[in-house]
Amino acid sequence: MAIYSFESNSLQKIETTTFNSEGILERQHLQNAIKQKIDVIAPNCLVISEEFSEWSDSQRRIDLLAIDKEGNLVVIELKRTETGEHMELQALRYAAMVSTLTFKRATEIYQKYLKSVDREEDAEANLIEFLDWRDEPQEDDFGLDVRIILVSANFSKELTTSVIWLNERSLDIRCVRLTPYKNQDQILIDVQQIIPLPEAENYQVKIKKQSEERREARRSNRDYTRYQFMGNSFNKRKLVLAVVQHWIKHNNPETLSELIEAFPQDIKSGGVFINEQDAKEIYERYGIYRHFLGEGEVIEFSDSSCFAISNQWGVGNIEKFINQAKVLGYEIEETN
Repeated sequence: MAIYSFESNSLQKIETTTFNSEGILERQHLQNAIKQKIDVIAPNCLVISEEFSEWSDSQRRIDLLAIDKEGNLVVIELKRTETGEHMELQALRYAAMVSTLTFKRATEIYQKYLKSVDREEDAEANLIEFLDWRDEPQEDDFGLDVRIILVSANFSKELTTSVIWLNERSLDIRCVRLTPYKNQDQILIDVQQIIPLPEAENYQVKIKKQSEERREARRSNRDYTRYQFMGNSFNKRKLVLAVVQHWIKHNNPETLSELIEAFPQDIKSGGVFINEQDAKEIYERYGIYRHFLGEGEVIEFSDSSCFAISNQWGVGNIEKFINQAKVLGYEIEETN
């Protein structure tokens, strides 16, 4: 859609330009302007950090980190390009990284940001006021979700297709397009939210809900077969744990090699066993336990090395495990 000026009862078309040709830089100019007027792209949000990078890889930086009125974290990524350049993948990684932030940690991050912009204010007091928490933190209501806002001069079809697909699966990603125009010596910027379209947002919420209901219906038809082992009933995950623990108790392996000889790693993709520290790092990265790490579940050898058993078992790999258990002499009976 073109923009026109109205002069002397006539319309004069204002030509588009590019940020690059106008010498407008991504961080120094665009990011600085947006953080001071965040409502332009993210209404009802508060910026708590800029160039946030508090993880081991200092090359990864969130352009702007904010929170909204519901206490959700908001990852904001900026590009001045015409395609967005895979920024949705970058933002997803960042969202996962900040998803475990507590209110206390967010307060520390925000206080550091306030100091960097020479504002002598109390971060916790500002956050409590912004969130309408009535004088004291309600930490259980903080950071329950992470939203993503992508801001670019334009977006490729591949990116918008990916974002729409992800939004249908309960993520909250918005694409805001900044189109620069030049009117004599003045730069004008047209700000448009293109995903989801504001006028279609309520409809898209309904579509998302329908998609969730369909996926839930499919989940309700999943295989919930149970297995009898040593007089007890187990689901797939717990069966693997019970069999491995029983074998260890009666065979006393001294090394991981002995354990792998009994339960080869190729029974499942990614292996049956993994170093305990690696398993913990996977949990910290994704917030999901993919290995048994509870009390009494970690395998410890005499040399103090510790290993965790995968809990990722389903119809695609449980049969291989059961066949191997039977080779070892175990009786396992499938039940409904």
